[in-house]
Parts: sequence; structure tokens; C-alpha cells
Amino acid sequence: MDHSAREEEWAVWMRAAISGDAQAYHRFLSAVTPHLRAMAKRRCDQLGAPVSEAEDVVQEVLLAVHLKRGTWDSSRPIGPWLSTIVRNKLIDSLRRRGRHMSVPIDDVIDFLEAEEYADALDRLDVDRMLEQLKDPQKTIVRSISVEGSSVRETADRLKMTEGAVRVALHRALKALAALYRSETSENR
Repeated sequence: MDHSAREEEWAVWMRAAISGDAQAYHRFLSAVTPHLRAMAKRRCDQLGAPVSEAEDVVQEVLLAVHLKRGTWDSSRPIGPWLSTIVRNKLIDSLRRRGRHMSVPIDDVIDFLEAEEYADALDRLDVDRMLEQLKDPQKTIVRSISVEGSSVRETADRLKMTEGAVRVALHRALKALAALYRSETSENR
């Protein structure tokens, strides 16, 4: 079976699994696990991580697939979705273990250029959505969710209590979710 036929079969099983078909989900997991294992081993080798780390990554990927299967856009190919999960789980694993590595830029330049374009579009969407919030909510969301500052750092910078920052963040995220829902329903 060729690559695209295999992925289409996985996609059919995943769609059925999302609809509640336990047998299709079992077939999907049984078929995809060897592929995930090979991908994790290959990525470990590329990144200079011990191959023994691959099995832990596979288990984390399977858990993520189980928990996040509803986030897969069934109109898109399933292979890139799985590859992204493997990449992210391997990076998470390496971060937890404090591994540092270098990857030659030639190995990732095409990916980085595509990511830059997608990131630029995402930043425009984020900026547009944040502009609809009032201060200090806008500043709090940008600080914590975009810039990665902690609640404590944000509270100190804005001269607010940590509790007030958490409440404002919660309300802002709720408002953003409502804005996003209204925009997506208008675009349908």
C-alpha cells in the first residue's frame, strides 16, 4: 500500500473513531503505532537523542492522539497532524531531560520558511483579536499568552495582585473565545 492510500485508510478509521466506532479506533492505533515508533526513532537519531527515548515519545504521542483526536481537522491529511505531535512530544521530552542539541540549518530551512509565513499570519490574527480587548486585559493576555511572562511577572509590571491578573486573564480569554466563535460562525 502506498503512502497516501495508507494515510487515507488511517483518516477513514479516525473519522469513524471520532464518531464512536471503537473497532475503527483500535484498527487506527494498531496501524499507526509502528509508523509513530519509526518516526520517533528517526527523529531521535536526527536530533542526537538516544533511541531509547523513542518509546517514551511514542507513548506520549498515543496519549496525545487519544486526548486530542477531536482537534484533528478531518478535511486535512492525518500524516502531518501525527508528525507534528511526534515532533512536539520529542521536543517536550528533550526539554524535560535538559538535553541541548544543534540541528544544521540546512536540515530545517524549508520548514522554517513555511513556519515563518504561518507564524506571520498567526501574529496578524492574534494582534487583530487582541485589539478588540480593553486594557488591562489586552496587556495581560499579550504578556502571559504571547510573550510567555508569568502571572507574577505580569502582576509586578502592572502593579496588580496575582489574583487580579488571573481573574482578568480568565475574563479576557473568555471574551476572546466568544469573539472567535462569532467570527467563525460568520465565516461559515
